[in-house]
Amino acid sequence: MPKHSMPLQDLPCLSLQGSMLSQSKKNNNKRKSKGCLGEGLDIECTPTELIQQWSPHHKHQRLISKGKENDSNQFVLARRSRRTKESTTSGISWDHLPDELLLRILFYIPLQDLLRMTIVCKRWHRLAFDESLWHSVDLEGLTDTGSALQQVLKTGVRMLRCPRSFVEELDFTGIGPLQIVRLDLSSSIIPTSSLESIICQCRLLEYLSLEGLQLSDTIISALSKNPNLLQLNLSGCSSFSGPALADMLQSCASIEQLNISWCEFNNNHVKSVVNNLSPTATHLNLSGYRENLFLDDVKVLVTRCPDIQTLDLSDSTLLMADCFPVLKQLKALVHLSLSRCYHIHLAALTDLGKAFPLLRLLDVFGIVNGSHLSSLKKELPLVSINTLPFSSIARPTPATAPRPVDYLMWNTKCRLRFTPLLPHFYVQPVVR
Repeated sequence: MPKHSMPLQDLPCLSLQGSMLSQSKKNNNKRKSKGCLGEGLDIECTPTELIQQWSPHHKHQRLISKGKENDSNQFVLARRSRRTKESTTSGISWDHLPDELLLRILFYIPLQDLLRMTIVCKRWHRLAFDESLWHSVDLEGLTDTGSALQQVLKTGVRMLRCPRSFVEELDFTGIGPLQIVRLDLSSSIIPTSSLESIICQCRLLEYLSLEGLQLSDTIISALSKNPNLLQLNLSGCSSFSGPALADMLQSCASIEQLNISWCEFNNNHVKSVVNNLSPTATHLNLSGYRENLFLDDVKVLVTRCPDIQTLDLSDSTLLMADCFPVLKQLKALVHLSLSRCYHIHLAALTDLGKAFPLLRLLDVFGIVNGSHLSSLKKELPLVSINTLPFSSIARPTPATAPRPVDYLMWNTKCRLRFTPLLPHFYVQPVVR
């Protein structure tokens, strides 16, 4: 039989195929078997069906389109790679963290960053203004304090330091009962009506400084609704009456420190103080009343408040040496200030060590100077003389101390503090 007419099973490709299959079962070497198959398929007499059967499958080329997906009328279905999908799902999302944990993290965020976080989303806006984060705030140095003060008061702040600030005419009555315990508005420029709307909503005040502000009887009467008031600084205040002051001092029976020096007082105001001050008072600054403080007023004061430890009667020009037998009743007196009481002579001061055994600080600026000061120090070796030119009674930050680094207020530091790096305090509400 001619070669081209030999039976199909006798073709070399089939014999090679059989040998290839048997050899692949024994050695499990696919690469070698494919090589043998390739040699058999190269024969021109190999049937077309067999070639198609053993030919590798054609891979469809994936369409790659850069730019927009619908360019050139082609539709491309994009799919993220498995690695990217796994990397996003394996991490922990902020949305899955509970509010308690997020609040704990936000507790360590500075004021600037905390305000920036309020515009992220509604949830972060709600958490960023949680009252637990706004327990104590220091706004000193902020130029436009009005809108910031409104927003801070809404957070339920309990300790607010805002001295030497400017507040425009604003109404704070819609905020609701305030939770403020410590408030410092010393030397600020604030309308009396705005101050009234703040103080009239306070019921928990314990420490308050309104030094240098213009007050009203409404404000003084509102202070009487704070029975837990411990320290009150009204130095340099004006525009309130003696009867309103008397009612307030009667209601605030827990006052320990009172600074009411250099106010626009007459003798009726002075009598309102000495006749109604709480017997528990230990620190009193009643200086600056040159012709309105009499010896009889001192007698009433000493009888009513025998536990006074620090007393400042400076600039009381009507006082003379006959006040010392009266002051001698203050057995716990440690600090006495009689600066610029010009009718008190040097000879009357030499016996103070015997009259006041606990006395350690004596301020007599304007009375004793130069060589007389040296001789007085020898007579009173246990007493420091003329070391404190300014009073620290009821003041949030003593004027004699250098500017504190930690911005303390009544020996307590505010957690959130404004810095000049933050240009604007106001934050728009989130609408997303």
